[in-house]
Amino acid sequence: MRTYALTVFDQSGEKLLDESFTASTDDEAKTVGQAKLEEAGFQEHTHRCVTPEAKLILFHR
Repeated sequence: MRTYALTVFDQSGEKLLDESFTASTDDEAKTVGQAKLEEAGFQEHTHRCVTPEAKLILFHR
């Protein structure tokens, strides 16, 4: 398992969510990240999800 970071920002740049979670693959992490965004209602906010190596796998601005 690998640890991924999911961060959500508001328009002023303030962090609304800064969470880590584990997944087996980048594809699984992208799916988990999208589900977490939907649960919290943040899918239209600026967000990013990165791998342990800081590779961007999910982004919305």
